[in-house]
Amino acid sequence: MRCMSVSLASTHATNTAMLGLGAYRPARVVSNDEVCEKIDSSDEWIQTRSGIKNRHFAEPEESIVEMGVIAAQRALDAAGMTADQIDTVLVASSSTFTQVPHSAPQIAVRLGIDKPGSFDLVAGCAGFCHGLAVASDLVKAGSARNILLIGGDQMSLGLDMTDRGSAFIFGDGAGAVVVGPSEEAKIGPVVWGSDGEQGAAIRQEPSWSDIVISEDYRRPALQMEGPSVFRWAAFSMGKVARQILAASNVTVDDLDAFIPHQANQRITEVIVHSLKLPETVAVADDIVDTANTSAGSIPLAMEKMLRTGQAKPGDLALLIGFGSGLTYAGQLVRLPRLSAE
Repeated sequence: MRCMSVSLASTHATNTAMLGLGAYRPARVVSNDEVCEKIDSSDEWIQTRSGIKNRHFAEPEESIVEMGVIAAQRALDAAGMTADQIDTVLVASSSTFTQVPHSAPQIAVRLGIDKPGSFDLVAGCAGFCHGLAVASDLVKAGSARNILLIGGDQMSLGLDMTDRGSAFIFGDGAGAVVVGPSEEAKIGPVVWGSDGEQGAAIRQEPSWSDIVISEDYRRPALQMEGPSVFRWAAFSMGKVARQILAASNVTVDDLDAFIPHQANQRITEVIVHSLKLPETVAVADDIVDTANTSAGSIPLAMEKMLRTGQAKPGDLALLIGFGSGLTYAGQLVRLPRLSAE
């Protein structure tokens, strides 16, 4: 019997970073007034309740794959890299309506990436931060060298536009980053968790199983218990944010930017107040014109902050995503370079 003394060596990185960022927003802008044509509401009410003025809706041909390809190519350009330098593709999304084949290998082949490891990851609005943690750990373990992470959702396809409680909240879009090795630690440890007991607070109705076993062919739509989700996010995520800071031995005074999931401007304000953020910390406000894009929310918010000068590459930012599941995840990062597009 052979002695099991041989070690399994791997070439791994001690530190990781986001090396480049790209984003894609569909051209079609949908105003609150347009949304209110089908619900009993007003532009003033929506802005007061959520902070949202506009959102982008994809055209039928602008799938997660289509949006993801453009965002990913822009991330590669920002990183100064080409497709042959990528060995793994991850897609965080909850609206990949063609689940077989899944989105990651479709995006990879469109970009000309040859036979990468590829998979989709579903964690709702916290999907991007989950994906960033997975990507960082894969690089650190030596399982991958450079990873393309795409976070995006086509929420408009799964909305009941007559539902006053949810029709105005969501939009479409995708963001992407390249994650790779770094001389300095630019992606901190993740803090994540879930509360499955409240999972029904954000759900699809009818479920796919209900559709398959019944003769009720209603179009599936997102349903949300708004007050319950608001309370959970507004009053729990401040605690999670402090855990993220503690995990990297950082205080709020060290931060340059706070980039929470763009769910509701009132939720953001409660978390900011809870953390006692200094006025010097820039706070993401992409929700105003992009609304809630689920897994696309945080990379799109990063892109806006960099594009408008609210933040700059290298700034220390606190990311935190939260939503369906109910799930949450977050980490501290140094902001990446942005594509010129």
